[in-house]
Amino acid sequence: MVKRKVKLVNISDVESFNAICSKFDCDMDLSSGKYYVNAKSIMGIFSLDLDFPLELMADTEDEDAVEEAFQEFIC
Repeated sequence: MVKRKVKLVNISDVESFNAICSKFDCDMDLSSGKYYVNAKSIMGIFSLDLDFPLELMADTEDEDAVEEAFQEFIC
């Protein structure tokens, strides 16, 4: 499991982030406080409070792939 704090600022960020998540074959979740959503669900992402950093949880051991794919969003 790879965990990273990410920041999504606007609609364009959410769309790009969601597209990257969809390319991964593993489960991808986002959490904000006690709320968890599927990061591959754009509606799920919009249900979170985007004013604060979110935690991305990728169910993979390939930490380098996650770092490279999400480098513009990692805070």
